[in-house]
Amino acid sequence: MFQYCLFDLDGTLTDPREGITKSVQYALHHFGIEEPDLKKLEPFIGPPLKDSFMEFYGFSEEQAKKAIAVYRERFAPVGVLENQIFEGIPEMLQHLHQNGQKLAVASSKPIGFVRQILQHFGIDRYFDVVVGSELDGTRGTKEEVVEEALSQLGILELSDQEKKKNCAMVGDRKFDIQGAKAYGLTGIGVSFGFAGEGELKEEGADIIVDTVKALEEVLLG
Repeated sequence: MFQYCLFDLDGTLTDPREGITKSVQYALHHFGIEEPDLKKLEPFIGPPLKDSFMEFYGFSEEQAKKAIAVYRERFAPVGVLENQIFEGIPEMLQHLHQNGQKLAVASSKPIGFVRQILQHFGIDRYFDVVVGSELDGTRGTKEEVVEEALSQLGILELSDQEKKKNCAMVGDRKFDIQGAKAYGLTGIGVSFGFAGEGELKEEGADIIVDTVKALEEVLLG
């Protein structure tokens, strides 16, 4: 059993594809870029937005910052709740919580949006710690988010051996596995999110699960 369980949000606990892709589409339109196929914008789900605008559309850092501001014009009032919770997640969190395990959210999404989504789906009560980025881009990498979550849980100074045994980072993208590796956690990948084919395996996930039920079984041991 993992005494401490850290969870990514997008693509792990919830399916945010509608809100994120439509808000990216809105931001691109501002720059004269039309992308009618929302499927092509799904790679924006998971990594920091600034990195994605720069990588996928060649934006400069200044353009990417402006794109994020335009993105939030739509995301904040509308897109944040164009979201669905994966079937079985509330029940799994309840079981882990009742079992006495400490749960945390470790997301690259701004903390205000993270809390709003957790409250919207009624799962905020299961988490001992909730960590996200700041609107100004502070704590924007998964490694920084994981470090803060471990610090708030009071286990940052545990040995790598103790963390590997007792603490898991659960996520759907390579960034989550990178965050787990950076601090010696067990990296658990979920294939029902937005990872590309082979992404989680290539990044070296310790465990990969295909369903929420299988994830619950692994976390409960």
